[in-house]
Amino acid sequence: MRCPKCGSLKDKVLESRQNSQGSSIRRRRECLECGYRFTSYEKIEEKTITVIKKDGRSQQFDIKKVERGIRSCTEKLDISEEILNQLLDDIEDAVAEQAGHDRKIKSSDIGEEALKQLSTINTVAYVRFASVYRAFEDLDQFIQEIERLNLREKSDN
Repeated sequence: MRCPKCGSLKDKVLESRQNSQGSSIRRRRECLECGYRFTSYEKIEEKTITVIKKDGRSQQFDIKKVERGIRSCTEKLDISEEILNQLLDDIEDAVAEQAGHDRKIKSSDIGEEALKQLSTINTVAYVRFASVYRAFEDLDQFIQEIERLNLREKSDN
């Protein structure tokens, strides 16, 4: 670590402390050349998740985009804020897991994960989200999705 006073690269760590969340470490250092004491901080640099869109473009994952869709499809339904926040956390965790080491995921995988999570919360919200995500164009598509959902629920019971 370069000394802010003399520029030397020779120092020793006097003390290290982790913050309460465990997300960073504070280190007290002393320059071995001039004796100046200074503080450095160390934290994990998390690589962002890249979303590969249907047309091949890529962009950074933003849970706020998923949240807008979820809030839109759950509007006027009796779903608590706590449940919605947990749902978003679960989707974000699943996306991070699916993105894996290379930190890339297809947008379709995010949509399917949102549907999977919504199906456990509220079937009306699920159908609303599915109608937009899958771009339903007629009543038959709604009916097919509801029938698929009914079959899934019957097989789960």
